[in-house]
This record gives sequence, C-alpha cells and structure tokens, in this order.
Amino acid sequence: MNENSNGTEQIKLHDPTSKATTALVLGLVGIVAWLIPIVGVIVTGIGISMATSGMKSSKRGKAIAGLVLCIIFLVISILNWVFSAFINVNALLNQ
Repeated sequence: MNENSNGTEQIKLHDPTSKATTALVLGLVGIVAWLIPIVGVIVTGIGISMATSGMKSSKRGKAIAGLVLCIIFLVISILNWVFSAFINVNALLNQ
C-alpha cells in the first residue's frame, strides 16, 4: 500500500492487463498455428483462458479481440484436424 499526499493509504487494485495483451498475441499467433492442428488447439485454448481473465482489466478491448481471434482459429484448427484425419483414413482404406 502507498501513502497519499494527505496521509491516507491508497490500495492498489489488481489489473490483469498483461493477460489481455497475451490473449491478443496468442490470437494473432493462432492465425498461423492452425496449420498444425495440435499447436493451434493448444495456443488458442491458452488464449481463450487468458482472454477470460483479461476481461476484468482496463484493456478489455484487447481481451475481446483476443477472445474472438482465439475462438475463430480454435474452430479452424479443429476442422483442419478432422479433415486431415478423414483424408488419412480415406487414403489408408483405398490402398
């Protein structure tokens, strides 16, 4: 706690701005990470977790942008994973 100039104590509130920024960065990384589905799922999953924590910060806009990007690229990563599995199974059956 810090003392104010009038002698009263000032309480510092927790502001998770770093989590909001991390969510945005992970959302941007997700733009490329979806190409390797397991990496895309992990990166965007962590990004969604950070974004939900970052919603309570003063940088709420960054958290929302990161959340939107992470959700979009999580869906794309999962679709890429399913499509790749389908192609591989289909190739094995046609040998």
